[in-house]
Amino acid sequence: MTPVPLSLLLALLCSGGVTSGSQHGSNHSGFASAMMSENSNDECDDVMNLSAAERCAFVKNTSDCNMEDGFINYLDLAFCLLPPNLTPLTITLCIIWLLLLFVILGLTASKFFCPNLSAISSSLHLSHNVAGVTFLALGNGAPDIFSAIAAFSHPHTAGLAVGALFGAGIFVTTVVAGSVALVKPFAVASRPFLRDVSFYMVAVFWTFLMLYRGTTTLQETLGYLGLYVLYVLIVIISAYIYSRQKYSTNMSIQSDPHITAEFHSSDSSDDDVPYLNGGHVQQEYESEYRPLLPYCESTSQILVSSLNPVDNRKWRRKPWSWRVLKLLKTPLEVLLLLCIPIVDPDKEDRNWRRPLNCLHLITAPVVCLFAFQSGQYGDYKIQGQFPLWLLFLLLGLFLSAIVFCTTSNDSPPKYHPLFALLGFVVSAVLISAAASEVVSLLHMLGVVLSLSNTVLGLTLLAWGNSIGDCFSDITIARQGYPRMAISACFGGIIFNMLFGVGLGCLVQMIKTQSNVQFESEGLLTWILAGSLGLSLVLSFIIVPLRQFHLGRTYGIFLLIFYAIFLLIALLTEFGTIHN
Repeated sequence: MTPVPLSLLLALLCSGGVTSGSQHGSNHSGFASAMMSENSNDECDDVMNLSAAERCAFVKNTSDCNMEDGFINYLDLAFCLLPPNLTPLTITLCIIWLLLLFVILGLTASKFFCPNLSAISSSLHLSHNVAGVTFLALGNGAPDIFSAIAAFSHPHTAGLAVGALFGAGIFVTTVVAGSVALVKPFAVASRPFLRDVSFYMVAVFWTFLMLYRGTTTLQETLGYLGLYVLYVLIVIISAYIYSRQKYSTNMSIQSDPHITAEFHSSDSSDDDVPYLNGGHVQQEYESEYRPLLPYCESTSQILVSSLNPVDNRKWRRKPWSWRVLKLLKTPLEVLLLLCIPIVDPDKEDRNWRRPLNCLHLITAPVVCLFAFQSGQYGDYKIQGQFPLWLLFLLLGLFLSAIVFCTTSNDSPPKYHPLFALLGFVVSAVLISAAASEVVSLLHMLGVVLSLSNTVLGLTLLAWGNSIGDCFSDITIARQGYPRMAISACFGGIIFNMLFGVGLGCLVQMIKTQSNVQFESEGLLTWILAGSLGLSLVLSFIIVPLRQFHLGRTYGIFLLIFYAIFLLIALLTEFGTIHN
């Protein structure tokens, strides 16, 4: 996963999750009515300046505390439902719930969203380059994209979304890239590295201008999205040119291996990196365990085995720590397997599971209905009489019966790729719902702990959303593919920034028919933007001076840079550094 980075936390901190409630007791009714007009424009953070008896009414009647997204009203939970002496316990439970939400985001993106996107790109016969910079980038950055789109619902949240993207970019380009260089020193592909860094610097500078002016227009937003389209075209064209050059060189100078080796080392491109496609290996691996005699599983056996997320062969080879983590995640995986279909083009049967896929036609639409927009349409009734969820359930039962009666357990139907589209939609809705919940929860933690949204996004959200990318890139580097790891560091964040900010602004413009307004968090926002720009400029200068060799010294330098940035950001947050 690439991801959910900082955009998820900062972007949604003030845009999701808290709804206004009823009056908390008759003894506060007079205070609440008096505060209604006075507090409508107050900041929600001011609640901690009041006494414990006044906080509930303040939260209920302050517009800055009213939020539309999220299933749980966390501010009401912290200040109205639970007594003040249980605040430490509330914070502890909320942090545990936050970690669980990050696990849900990671599982949904890596196990369901990305595989279905891969199946869609395979069905469309897209090349690896096109799929990598479009569908794969969308899969890795899904939490960030949904967070950024949701963040642009309010001006102050829009500025936080941009700041969150800056913070995530700093983490990925310093901590993740530095860790890759420490684990596996290597020579980076020169032209792709310069291309990616150049485009990212342009995107950062453009975003900085938008934030500095405090607004953006429709033309500028379309140009912002067009910059990513240009990036995709350049990636495709450069890969095509390089493959043609490589083919021509191999045909003309096969007798001189020294020249061929020199060509490969100096003009390496994205295609130089081996494509990690385990489909053929997976099929050979599974064929070794096929029974010698014909054996057919019953429908019930197929359903039970399909809902088992534990691979017995892998279980025996893994350490105890992996087993403990797998046991903790198994209930969530089973629930997700019940709701989200997976199409795997690398498998011989494309992961066709007839009873489970028929069940998906029932569960998936209902789950989408209750998860979309935090369940706003869950109790909707058609003409005030017929529940909408019942209509979805009946339609699902009808389609499931048709599919079950017209297919077999042995081979997938011709329309099986449509299940990949269904899985993509369901996983996207669940990711969006979990992202909104994370934002609402972090907003409450920021209010209770008196921390700004920017710092929460810079730390908890950035680390939570990027830790998966960090481990996956380090693993890829250890396996001998450091170029692929470093390409993922830059390619993913370019997509997250350009597509997240651009699409978020465009959606908000369509809703409001006006330009998007930004509100920055003051000095801390400019420290974020300046630190990210400085890290990119230094990489753009230092890496070519080192003949594009990324060693342990460079990795240590990047880690020290992030530590200094984080220290300055925290000192700014607590007022030690100020204007």
